[in-house]
Amino acid sequence: MLRPDYERNDELYVKFYTKIEDSNKMKITIGMPAYNEEKNIASIIIKLKKITDSIIVCDDGSSDLTGEIARNLGALVIKHPKNLGYGASIHSLFLKAKELDSDVLITFDADGQHRIEDINSIIKPIKDKVADIVIGSRFLDKKSKEMPNYRKVGIKIITKITNLSIKEKLTDSQSGFRAYNKKTLEEITPSDKGMGVSTEILIKASNLELKVAEVPIKVHYDVDTSTQNPVSHGTSVILSTIKFTSVHNPLKFYGTPGIIFLIIGLSFTAWTLQIYAESGQIVTNVSLIGIGCVVLGAIFLMTAVILFSLVTVVNEKDV
Repeated sequence: MLRPDYERNDELYVKFYTKIEDSNKMKITIGMPAYNEEKNIASIIIKLKKITDSIIVCDDGSSDLTGEIARNLGALVIKHPKNLGYGASIHSLFLKAKELDSDVLITFDADGQHRIEDINSIIKPIKDKVADIVIGSRFLDKKSKEMPNYRKVGIKIITKITNLSIKEKLTDSQSGFRAYNKKTLEEITPSDKGMGVSTEILIKASNLELKVAEVPIKVHYDVDTSTQNPVSHGTSVILSTIKFTSVHNPLKFYGTPGIIFLIIGLSFTAWTLQIYAESGQIVTNVSLIGIGCVVLGAIFLMTAVILFSLVTVVNEKDV
């Protein structure tokens, strides 16, 4: 069953949305990662067909009829033999959109949470040539219905970690509702198979000096078809984000805490020596804290230098 805000006069709906392609003669491709979404996929594709005929569904090893339903409705279906993960689906969508010579790829969730009427906002910065990547942010619209607290906290933490390694300061680095222009599709090939792909793309975009913009969107939180445990899912995303962030900017990620630990360790060591000079006694707890922090600081700093050297060598070879 369609959502209330999707249930509108078809004539007005088509009149409003046909402008997406007709006005700029751009080939807009909408790509949907899908895993066991047979309950939602049909209603979404029917509405999307009024916007563009170029719809790709990446069926990520679904055990239900997701792929068959999408194919029968005219979508181009990429079938993974098994569930490979969200990142693997995004990888397949990028390659297929590039193969189709798409001007814009819009990634759109198949679970019914994203609103079709936000698509115009998503692609506008690309049409206006002010951005290469546009992210639909769930935090820019103050009037939007509040998301569950566990999601809000998790997304904000991940976004802060991501912002350490990119030029833009984003509000929602994990939104799956995005638009990518042709330049992005040609220059970025996602590799992470999991949820870390969202961060990976942003870091690669920053390295390539691609412009990233955000626009406000509203999301339906009354429907949640996620098959993943929110704790394990959130942990996986955070770990993937840390992996990409630490490799991209090791001096900041490891060097900063290394220096902090070293300063703390040296301070406690100096305190230990002062106590010894005044009383002839060594305070075990203070001295152990000092030694431990110095060791940790040295490990972090060595890791930062080694990773920075490796990343530099790899980047030079790529050039």
